[in-house]
Parts: sequence; structure tokens; C-alpha cells
Amino acid sequence: MIGTLVAQSGAARFSWNLFADLGQMLSYEFMRNAFLAGAVVSVVAGIVGYFVILRRTAFAAHALSHVGFAGAAGAVVLSVNPVWGLLVFCLGGAAVMGALGQRIRERDTVIGIVLAFMLGLGVLFIALYNGYSTEAYSILFGEILGISTGDVVLTVAIGAVAVAAIGAMYRPLLFASIDEEIAVARRVPVRALSVAFLLTLGLAVAVAVQVVGVLLIFSLLVTPAAVADRLTTRPAAAIAVSVVVALACTWLGLAIGYYFSYPVSFFITSLAFFAYAVTRLSTGIARRSRPTAAVPAA
Repeated sequence: MIGTLVAQSGAARFSWNLFADLGQMLSYEFMRNAFLAGAVVSVVAGIVGYFVILRRTAFAAHALSHVGFAGAAGAVVLSVNPVWGLLVFCLGGAAVMGALGQRIRERDTVIGIVLAFMLGLGVLFIALYNGYSTEAYSILFGEILGISTGDVVLTVAIGAVAVAAIGAMYRPLLFASIDEEIAVARRVPVRALSVAFLLTLGLAVAVAVQVVGVLLIFSLLVTPAAVADRLTTRPAAAIAVSVVVALACTWLGLAIGYYFSYPVSFFITSLAFFAYAVTRLSTGIARRSRPTAAVPAA
């Protein structure tokens, strides 16, 4: 509702003076909260998303978003901040997935079972909820313009823990993600790293759901990292590119959403999609245009 009213008034006051428009935009507290929360979520999603792509755990990210949906819906039924429900259920779901699914074959089966159960639980919580449907809508599709100052503080705290966790296990996690068999031979604690990473992924999902919602989680957790993966093979550079792409999509999506009365999550996901499409097309053309090395005569 707030976003719609401001978008309508913002469209009427649009000018080509970008600095004036930016100052006007940031004069609203909820817009400042949205930009700050969006920045935190983008950094976390960009960093964690790189390892999601590297470890091929996109299905786990998708499943955890639905686990978070059940937790948020349960929190709404109990009149508790949905972020706490997201956090508790995402961490619990991640722990179960990590503990029961060690091998890739087992992991996908466990993730599918947990996903199905949590979807059913989420449907039950929504059926028990007697309030306005906007609460459920914001869980599914995100409502970044409705984030309060308290939510921003909680988001910063959760994001800091997630980034610190990745920093603490960066080298062994990177080693285990690139070649798990050699990592096991070198006595790297692969099982513990797997569980720790899924818990960190749970934290990332919990904060990202506030921005893009359960159904659109891939736009920030997977797409920017997929763009980075096509642009560079160096881990540090790929993480940096992933963060920049996520941040650009989120902030630009917020700026566009200020002037148009459409969901901000639509603009964020659309920008992420086009960034990937353009990157894939340009890199594909560049690879095909490279001259092939001549095969020496026998």
C-alpha cells in the first residue's frame, strides 16, 4: 500500500535531475530501510550464491525457501515477526538436509521429502490464519517496501553472521566444492562443511525472502552467481561480480519501483534475468568467434 502511494506520487514528480530524485526518494524512511536491507541481502546472496552454483545446491536453496515459507506462515499465525519463523525453520531444515543427506543421491531425496512436508505444513498454517491475505502475499512474493527499522537491524545481524561463517570456512569449503574426493583424502572435514554451508544457506534464504519472497528466491541467490560464473573462473572475482550484479539489480529495481505502482520484486527478478540472458548471449558469441587452433599435420 505504501509503495503504491509513493509510486503514484513519485511518477508525478519525476524529473531528469537524478540527484534531486534520489534525494526525494531517500527522504522516506521506508525507502532508506529498503535500500539498506536490499544492500545487505544482495551482499549475502552474492557471496553464498557463488557456492550454491559451485556446489550445485540450487535445489537445496529452492527447498529452503519453501521451508522458510512454512516458518513465516507459522509465525504469522502466532502473531510473531515472520523473520523469526523464517530463521528457525530455515536453520532446522538445513540441519536435517545436511545430517541425513551426505551423498548427492541421498541429499536430493532428503531435500525432496523435506520440501514436500514443509509445503504441506505451510498450507496448513495459511488455512489457520484468519488475518489479511497481504501477510501471506508478502511471504510468497516479498515486500521490501514494508521492512521496518527493526527488520533492518535483524537483517544486518543475520547477514553479518552468514558472511562471517563463509569467511571462516572459505578455503576448505572452496577446496571441498571443487574436488570433494581429494578433499576427503586430505582429511578436510567435508561432512561438517556440508552441514555448515547448508546452515549458512538457510541464513541467506531467511534474509532474501524478505526482498523477493519464496517464489522468486532464485533471482538473488542463483542468477547473479550464474552471471559471475560465465564471466570469470577466479573465485574471488566471481564472488565480487556476483555481489555487484545482485546489488545493482536490487537497487535499480527499488529505484524503478519508486516511480511505478508494480511489485518491486518483479523489477528485481526481471533485471536479474536480463543480466543473465545478456551475459549468456554475449559470452556465447565471444566463444564462437574465437579462432580455433590449427591441427598440426601428421
